Amino acid sequence: MNKYKTKEKTEKLMLKLLLIQTDLPKEMGAMAAQPDGISMSFIDLAIKGGPVMIPILLLSIVGIYVFVDRYFAIKKAGKFDTGLLEKVKIYITGGKIESALALCKSTDNPASRMLAKGISRIGRPLTDVNAAIENVGNLEISKLEKGLPVLASVAGGAPMLGFLGTVTGMVQAFYDMANAGNNIDITLLSAGIYQAMVTTVAGLIVGITAYFAYNILVTNVESVVFKLELTTTEFMDLLNEPI
Repeated sequence: MNKYKTKEKTEKLMLKLLLIQTDLPKEMGAMAAQPDGISMSFIDLAIKGGPVMIPILLLSIVGIYVFVDRYFAIKKAGKFDTGLLEKVKIYITGGKIESALALCKSTDNPASRMLAKGISRIGRPLTDVNAAIENVGNLEISKLEKGLPVLASVAGGAPMLGFLGTVTGMVQAFYDMANAGNNIDITLLSAGIYQAMVTTVAGLIVGITAYFAYNILVTNVESVVFKLELTTTEFMDLLNEPI
């Protein structure tokens, strides 16, 4: 009897294995086709983030515009003509003040505008000349920093909007769960969970990118400030030299 039962169990086990092997290609085919069925484009994923994705998208566009505009403006301002100060020195020592002033006005950068203001004040006390140059320098730096507060606001505001989307998404998920009663299905919660996760990711991506972009611009502005201060110092030393 034991041998008969063992043989019967073996035959049943072999039958199950045969059925599994028969159904395996079908299951593998279904699994292979599944990714194509559930694939999702970036736009579809963004839409699932809900209305909060609209201000996050607007902040990303503003951040990109500010960064590109300020980056090239600061790079242009940082390109100084190294021989400009030497030419100015030659004109001033030769008594050609008008020629030095015309040379500076023909050059379009913050350093030349500062030198032009200083040259136009030659003959006055050195403190007045230095004050005039510093005032122009402050105005030039203010122009370069235009838009940086907006970029800083994007860096701080985008993650907060993302967290707002997280909260509203979870509220929607719990609301759907409460209305479902005993018929709770994961598909009922998918909309709220999608909104919660997608907005969080989008807000963090925009915020982190804007944060690094802001620091890059600040570093470049500081480099330009250093060059302007060096130019001012060399010009004031030029005026202090005996002619």
